[in-house]
Amino acid sequence: MTEPTTVAWRVSRPIQELGGAFMFSRETREFGESTGVPGFMGPYMKGRCGVLGDVDADVVTSAVGVFHPRAVREAWESVPMPAARAAEGYLGACHGFGRRKLASFEEADRLAELLLAVVGNGDVTGAPLFAGWRAMPLAEDGRARAMQLIHVLREYRAGLHFLAVRAAGLTPVQAILVGGSPIFKAADQVLLFGWQAPEEEITDEVRARWQEAERVTDQLVQQAFSVLDKAEGEELVELVARAYETAGLRARDKG
Repeated sequence: MTEPTTVAWRVSRPIQELGGAFMFSRETREFGESTGVPGFMGPYMKGRCGVLGDVDADVVTSAVGVFHPRAVREAWESVPMPAARAAEGYLGACHGFGRRKLASFEEADRLAELLLAVVGNGDVTGAPLFAGWRAMPLAEDGRARAMQLIHVLREYRAGLHFLAVRAAGLTPVQAILVGGSPIFKAADQVLLFGWQAPEEEITDEVRARWQEAERVTDQLVQQAFSVLDKAEGEELVELVARAYETAGLRARDKG
């Protein structure tokens, strides 16, 4: 498949990695400690999905896509903190990460301005976490606000990607093995998400289905970016790339 050249595709990797990095940051670890629950999964699930409210774990499973339902329930129910409070704590960690990692990024206000236009133009259909995070109050300072909006936009693509993956006939395990993660080895991620150790071989057919899911995802996500004219789109691509470089994520920094 020829790689797409849309703005949505060009910013997808840095937004995916920036948005994912904060979830493993020192700020998020501090949030996890505040819940009183050890480990990663419980605070992660309650913090990230707290925007859904105090719902049954099946509702959370419907939003996170590739996690085993049992793992979602165990993680969600392990944290007694109210969902709204958990979401606020997770958002605070996101803000803190942005202020620290983008401290020398002088164009954060402009980046946040462009991201806000895209986020505001997104269609919430099929992306409940995007809808929930978009409704959260924005930080007043540009660096925290830019990081918050990167996280929101990451949730937008993730939600729509889950739909495209299922439509392509891929299982959650197949999606993890093909899609991978810059932070985990694929096999480790399968286990973290609650599935059994993978034994299957990834065939060319499975990879082709994945590529089709990526194409559909990009097509769906690009709708939000249509609010930008060509010059603004190019500016956004450049600013996202600079923010990514400023954050130093080429070394896969999780600190």
